[in-house]
Amino acid sequence: MTRTRTKPTLIVTGLTAAALALTGCAGSASQKDSKASADGMIDQLTFPSEADAAVGGLVNYNPNSPKPLTATWLYEPLIVRNSLTCEETPWLATKSTWEGGNKLTFDIRDGVKWSDGQAFTAKDVAFTFNLMKQYPAFDKAGVWNNTFGAPAKSVTAQGNQVVFEFTGNAAPKYDGIIATKILPEHVYSKVGDPTKYVDKTPVSTGPYKVGSYNGRRLVLERRADYWQADKVKVQKIVLEGQYDAAQAALKLRAGQLDAYYGEVPNPKKTFVDADPKNNHFYYAPNGMTVLTGNDQQKPFSDVKFREAISYAMNKQDMSLKATYGVMKPASQTGLKLPSMASLVPAKYSGEDTVLPYDLAKANQLLDAAGYKKGADGKRTNPDGSPLSVNFSVQAGFIDYQAIADVVVKGLNDIGVNSKVTASAPDSVDGQKKTGDFQLMLEYLHGGCELAKNIGAKLSSTQIPTKTDIFPNVQRFSDPAVDAAVTKLASDTDKESQKADLAPLVDTMMTKFPVTALIYAPARILYRTDKAVGWPSEDNAYANPQDDKLLVLTHLTAPK
Repeated sequence: MTRTRTKPTLIVTGLTAAALALTGCAGSASQKDSKASADGMIDQLTFPSEADAAVGGLVNYNPNSPKPLTATWLYEPLIVRNSLTCEETPWLATKSTWEGGNKLTFDIRDGVKWSDGQAFTAKDVAFTFNLMKQYPAFDKAGVWNNTFGAPAKSVTAQGNQVVFEFTGNAAPKYDGIIATKILPEHVYSKVGDPTKYVDKTPVSTGPYKVGSYNGRRLVLERRADYWQADKVKVQKIVLEGQYDAAQAALKLRAGQLDAYYGEVPNPKKTFVDADPKNNHFYYAPNGMTVLTGNDQQKPFSDVKFREAISYAMNKQDMSLKATYGVMKPASQTGLKLPSMASLVPAKYSGEDTVLPYDLAKANQLLDAAGYKKGADGKRTNPDGSPLSVNFSVQAGFIDYQAIADVVVKGLNDIGVNSKVTASAPDSVDGQKKTGDFQLMLEYLHGGCELAKNIGAKLSSTQIPTKTDIFPNVQRFSDPAVDAAVTKLASDTDKESQKADLAPLVDTMMTKFPVTALIYAPARILYRTDKAVGWPSEDNAYANPQDDKLLVLTHLTAPK
């Protein structure tokens, strides 16, 4: 549940920016190669390789491998759920039905064929999930264990349906189940451990089959017999190259990439401005960066202190310095807005739930709470002892460091003596486990399983241990909130979930267990000279990073 950061953000400046400027008109070459037909077909789109650079020439298409050549275009899930709006698109399953929280039934789509011509059936689905019971390392959805919900007691194929029966409430497992890539029983029943199998000749239900691979360039060819082939207009997908921000920007501007999903700092200047007609980006709100104090230690154990400093956070400045102004200030509700506006409780509906930057209010609240300011401008604790805050930030996380600097400036501006200490990421992770910290930045996941996201952030059962990092890094604890999380986790009715969510939103708004700062992005930079229909702020039909299959069905050649 914790946000994973693998490398520092690269800021494009100086010579890199100059190199980008040299390619300002290079997009015209790709336009000449585009051969859009009358029915909207697209000859080819090129994306970065999905394979790890360490893979080299190893051929493996197993979607459960740690390093498959592609995990996107061959094997498919049961349902695609847009994590921005939480809307569902039926895929290999046409319908899902809960009975209580302990029985889940999927109606499996008829007429789907594996790429070798054999029929896809409900038996393949049941086989995939029962394989998880035999090989627990394969059980990423937690179907057979008690991770976020009760374990399954059976998964069976009954005609064209697959029925999951659980030992208790298992509603929070839903997202993991529907996202599972389904395997062909007639192949994977013979290979042993599915996490170790090297799949060189994939048999899959997806829109593409392997055309060629030369050790660095993977070419995927459209399947004319794909079950929704009428929605797939891209004849070939080429996956090639691992690029850092500067390389990706150059490739995009030259028309050698059609989309990129990594970070390109200042995307408007480095990409869009070179060709505003064809160059676009969409950094969708995927979650949020939150200010996280240790709520079990003074001064952060005082809700009045947490509330006061929340008004000293200049979120606009954070956005400018960390994301070039791309990502917006986040709602204190803990929800991604506006995409989750329907979940906002009535008492906050229509209200601006982004806390304003208001130093006067922050000072007023601290004065009222007894944090007196001395002649030197520094505040003390209510008992008169010195007040100081040490901010732990991961060295090399440039965006986090930029935000931390703004946070500390805000605290010092209201008399809270503060400093930033940059430490190795592993060291900060160690602080999360032990609780040996005062203040840091954390991530609140914005997915649709609310009990696993905002709920886990607030549940006392999710406080980190000495060996594991769990979402409640701030160590907030409230029995009433725990009860609300339990109720939310047990509810499968969407309307009831909104009511169940209200106490958690109210906790965020009134008790400030963490302070929402700015949204964190799911990124895509894309060109529209060959293909249109990409997700955008005006048409957020898909998470651009997670829902690539859904995006594919919306792409068509420009008219």
